[in-house]
Amino acid sequence: MYEGGHTLEREVIVALDFPTFEDTLSFLEQFRGEELFVKVGMELYLQNGPVILQQIQAFGCKVFLDLKLHDIPNTVYSVTKGLAQFGVEMLTVHAAGGVDMLRAAKKGMLDGGSAHTKVIAITQLTSTSEANMQKEQLIEKPLHESVLHYAQLAKEAGLDGVVSSVYEVADILEVCGNDFVTVTPGIRCATDEVGDQKRVATPQQAYEQGASYIVVGRPITKSTNPLQAYKQMVNRFKEA
Repeated sequence: MYEGGHTLEREVIVALDFPTFEDTLSFLEQFRGEELFVKVGMELYLQNGPVILQQIQAFGCKVFLDLKLHDIPNTVYSVTKGLAQFGVEMLTVHAAGGVDMLRAAKKGMLDGGSAHTKVIAITQLTSTSEANMQKEQLIEKPLHESVLHYAQLAKEAGLDGVVSSVYEVADILEVCGNDFVTVTPGIRCATDEVGDQKRVATPQQAYEQGASYIVVGRPITKSTNPLQAYKQMVNRFKEA
């Protein structure tokens, strides 16, 4: 359990993993009156374009734009500078792009005029096991060590935080500080199906390890009562 003093508000982010705005709107209509924080990933963004961000924000939602940018520094700088106009709460880039690319991502966001947008780095995906990482990425270090290394690179580059599994959060906060944002996907309740995730955890475990945000998709979006599932997830995370 993480015993440090966390300085950040904890929130549940709902993953809007839908192909169309119509599907998204139908889902969001069930949450009238709720102040939702939602994730817009590649599926929704790339099939609908930037207008999807404005449409969702008009609904009153805060947006976590999960595009996992990974390219040469100049390209990433130009992209983040352009995305700054949408004023999203968070944007992801891949830590594997290196310190120069990470710095360029943050600089682009600042130069674009969106100082409040948190730029955070993907460490290792929660669908990646240690065996997969070592065989397919040829990283011989333990997965936990790889994640901490990427977190330290992100901190060095001036980023606001990282995405990791719950199991690395406490050590990330230990080396990067209590104000370093930790976003944890792969959240499931004990009775939920794991799906394609490898390193899953419950909202209670995320709370105990000190996570700033949990990202929850299918346990809410595929529920027969999404609003109830969301409120249960919030209660389990914030009042664990």
